[in-house]
Amino acid sequence: MSQATAPDRPADSVFLGGAVHTVDPVRPRAEAVAVRDGRIVAVGGAADIRGLVGPRTEVVELGGRSLLPGFQDSHVHPVLGGLQRRQCDLSEHHGASAYLDAVRRYADANPTLPWIVGGGWAMDAFPGGVPTAAALDQAVADRPVYLSNRDGHGAWVNSKALELAGVDASSADPRDGRIERDEAGRPTGALHEGAMDLVSRLTPTPTAEAYRQGLLTGQAYLHQLGITAWQDAIVEARGGEVAPILDAYRELAERGDLTARVVGALWWDRHRGLDQIPALVAARDGVTTPGFRPTTVKIMQDGVCEDFTAGVLDPYLDGHGCPTDRHGLSFVDPELLDRAVPALDRAGFQVHFHAIGERAVRESLDAIAAARRANGMNDLRHHIAHIQVVHPDDLARFASLQVVANAQPLWAANEPQMTELTIPFLGPERSSWQYPFATLHRLGARLAFGSDWSVSSPNPLWELHVAVNRLPAPEDLGHPLAADAQEVFLPTERLDLATAVHAFTMGSAFVNHLDRETGSITVGKQADLVVLDRDLFREPTLAISEARVLLTMVAGRAVYRDPGGLD
Repeated sequence: MSQATAPDRPADSVFLGGAVHTVDPVRPRAEAVAVRDGRIVAVGGAADIRGLVGPRTEVVELGGRSLLPGFQDSHVHPVLGGLQRRQCDLSEHHGASAYLDAVRRYADANPTLPWIVGGGWAMDAFPGGVPTAAALDQAVADRPVYLSNRDGHGAWVNSKALELAGVDASSADPRDGRIERDEAGRPTGALHEGAMDLVSRLTPTPTAEAYRQGLLTGQAYLHQLGITAWQDAIVEARGGEVAPILDAYRELAERGDLTARVVGALWWDRHRGLDQIPALVAARDGVTTPGFRPTTVKIMQDGVCEDFTAGVLDPYLDGHGCPTDRHGLSFVDPELLDRAVPALDRAGFQVHFHAIGERAVRESLDAIAAARRANGMNDLRHHIAHIQVVHPDDLARFASLQVVANAQPLWAANEPQMTELTIPFLGPERSSWQYPFATLHRLGARLAFGSDWSVSSPNPLWELHVAVNRLPAPEDLGHPLAADAQEVFLPTERLDLATAVHAFTMGSAFVNHLDRETGSITVGKQADLVVLDRDLFREPTLAISEARVLLTMVAGRAVYRDPGGLD
């Protein structure tokens, strides 16, 4: 038995009779765990740990089920996801007709709302990934409708919304976005990137209470999936003022309702320069509370491949395989980026990049290299999220620059958005560079896993399924199992299950500077734990996504319990 202190008093809870996967290299497997005062006090065999059972100890008989460290999501949007679940939420549907039916039902159920607002639609449900206002008018014509897509990089609006926003054939595309148009130049109802703001600025602003309720909704949902900690990838700061998401976290933390461990990523305004850093410092220093630390700055460097806004080195191809003049976007000029990142690094910020295309990944790595030259190595743990396309020349730089590869594994599969909207326009060579998880791991890079919910499901078991199999999780409506989805996507980039679990526990804990306190089942660490209904390591890998969370604990306290799941 491994034990930190003598058992001077009984444990508060013990877990017996199951498979304990500790994610601790010193003792990877065990049979039982004891928890006292929110910390793990013993890990070992069942016979030893039964000695810590007292009259008030909660005994959890696992009965062959498994205990793991709580999952940690390194890139997620719980407040926005929670808000969406309370609005016109399309994420549980798939297909154009299903979306229109859901919008119609929501509008009929909420006749007094001046706007129909929500999101969660997938681009692969529409020809070319582009929905139309004319179709949306069939569901709601008398009120404006604004629906962001799953990845948050586009919006579907109806004719009423375009009319109210004054968006017509004479409207110019913003510098950081694009209005989808017909052959005559008329807007067709899809807005990409910065063009979304042309309509979103008119939508009703959620109240402070709506943000708080969104956070509570999002937190409950993530706990239900076994998630005990996360990094919120967008918490805005405005000129030193506390923005609504920051305020929601602070209020919930102060009143004891924030049960997760959270790091917040303050938003880098791509329309400004280094002058915004003092405001970011003020927001960080003014909001930090127990359980929530806004110690990161998020820089969105490009868009997404599906609408040709991800930054690429060679141009996108057209539908016939010929090069176009499209190279995507760099939201922050690389010259400014090479000055901003060293300045943020010097101010003690971790930098969290969004980089999808290979040019954006390289620009992000170059900026971190500039910070290393200016300030030397440190322990801020900068990370690049999404890493969809990585040029082979840049793979080894993650380890050499000590940059964490923050991956969203659910996307690394053959499904319509990949096979119809991405691969034909990247071309065969560049398509083979996508989501290089195994190569990065082999070259010594640290891996952390996240979901980007509400872009895609936050279910860690589905994400582990894809990371290990490079096949969609059958249960995930966002990745329907079409015929092309049966083919393993770049099979040499599959991870073994232990490596994938490490990325979703210790890897993400490392990103959030929580690895000394959480991320493994180790004596002395916080008892952030999850019970699954089976032992993943004894199941066929194709059954990983079928597993279910029965209990989630943070600091030894249950934050989710499946009704009857442990009976």
